[in-house]
Amino acid sequence: MANNLIPRDPFGALGRFDPFTDIDEIFRDFMAMPTLRGRDVAPRIRVDISETDTAYLVKAEIPGVSKDDIKVSVDGNRVSINAEVKEEKTAEEGGKMVRSERVYGQQYRAFTLPQEVDDTASRAKYQDGVLELTLPKKAGSGGKQLSIQ
Repeated sequence: MANNLIPRDPFGALGRFDPFTDIDEIFRDFMAMPTLRGRDVAPRIRVDISETDTAYLVKAEIPGVSKDDIKVSVDGNRVSINAEVKEEKTAEEGGKMVRSERVYGQQYRAFTLPQEVDDTASRAKYQDGVLELTLPKKAGSGGKQLSIQ
């Protein structure tokens, strides 16, 4: 009888700690539960941020999510995006259901901008899986450069 067990050391990455390693990489093995292996896990929200003289422009990829399930919060210079993921897959063969899978969860992304945002003039648009935020800079919050005497 063959031994199908594979030894696994969830703390192995911690023993090889490298300060330049991404923290996600360190805990990947530790957090990968055997029941979740092989499943399609919803990817993290990917964000592109660009800046003009008057505003920040944010493009966030959130595919497969309804715009009603996306919440955006702006508090000063802190922006957070929260999306509820709902995915159901059903496989049928010959009219009989062979497999049904459901994935529900939250995706969350937050970041801090260099300057405060005018939340009253901010706009959000969601189309084709991409959330576009236009976040105007708040007047007078750009800081002040001091002259040295």
